[in-house]
Amino acid sequence: MDPDPSTPRQPLAGVRVLDCGTVYAAPITAMLLGDYGAEVIKVEHPRGDPARTHGWNRDGHGLWWKVIARNKQTVTLNLGKPEGQDILRRLVATADVLIENFRPGVMEAWELGPDELLAINPRLVMLRVTGFGQTGPYAKRRAFGTLAEAMSGLAHQTGQEDGPPTLPPFGLADGVAGITGALAVMLALYTATLAVAVARSSTSRCWSRCWGSWAPARACTTSSASSPDGTATARPTTPRATPTSQGRPLGRHLGQRDLGRRARHAPDRPTGHRRRAVVRLGRRAGAARRPDRSGGGRVDPRPALDEVVKAFEEAGAALAPIYTVEQLMEDRQVVAREVVTTIDDEDLGPLKMQNVMFRMGATPGRIRHGGRHLGQDNESVFSELLGVESEKLERLHEDGVI
Repeated sequence: MDPDPSTPRQPLAGVRVLDCGTVYAAPITAMLLGDYGAEVIKVEHPRGDPARTHGWNRDGHGLWWKVIARNKQTVTLNLGKPEGQDILRRLVATADVLIENFRPGVMEAWELGPDELLAINPRLVMLRVTGFGQTGPYAKRRAFGTLAEAMSGLAHQTGQEDGPPTLPPFGLADGVAGITGALAVMLALYTATLAVAVARSSTSRCWSRCWGSWAPARACTTSSASSPDGTATARPTTPRATPTSQGRPLGRHLGQRDLGRRARHAPDRPTGHRRRAVVRLGRRAGAARRPDRSGGGRVDPRPALDEVVKAFEEAGAALAPIYTVEQLMEDRQVVAREVVTTIDDEDLGPLKMQNVMFRMGATPGRIRHGGRHLGQDNESVFSELLGVESEKLERLHEDGVI
């Protein structure tokens, strides 16, 4: 697609990416590259990426798809057929990056492995996103982000102390892997510009943390490294405070010097004690600011959220509300920073979605369009880029190749 001449040049303008991944981790990497100007061609099986139908939808259009497939051209290609493999090879000859997340051995079985593709295009960066990497005893296992969240220790460390391990209700590991993959691609592209002999890059979605001989116990939903850290109930929602080294200033501000001393981080204080001190600080903060309501009628004992936030801000202590999605979208900082933006989608009209991740002055990223229809760009990509004639495109469609 031709760049908009009215906008500054984007940092990845001129870089062509073939997104052969499915669902989330690999396509998120391609999305991030597309946000900053890369020409991303999304290569899907004629049945379509399953992500098209995951999650919420509006008028039959998947909302998650609109985000992770934004800024991408969409083509269909059956890589299980020889003609589909040949077309991908021709695309590879024009590309800078190929991203895939098939199980190890699948691309090689199609004669589309690194050796074959690098013979076609020695400068190609090939990102291979898998659950457990390309080698090792688990390499060929099926994997999803949830497994990485379980094996990494994240689930074990999260949740109430007396409850079961807890997993996030969204693709946290996929998002982390997507960002990691984008970094890996950029390192490889940067290395290539320095004429160093690096032609491919890989990343794994399953990582681990090494704790030596010490196995940490679950610390509820708080971090022992930043304790005191905890939540307190307020009206209309719940604030979370992390006033490490800030307990004393807040205590002085409220005239509760002893409470501030007890809340400060101290190695000999158990985590539960410090967390309870934070909860007391939050309650005292609201109570100190609440007017006297001694009289008839029932009064909500919880402090108002704005009263608690103001007390913490005046004391220079850190606090954030635990928002619902709706409250997050209306937060004045989120609005001011345009963390969530609105695009004009070709199917749904005005559509809110997460904005680009990084803000760069001279070379800003931008969202040009949301996720497109299955095979919407077949003709423009295959005809204009590869010179495939309309009659052949029709035959390839009839034969299930595209």
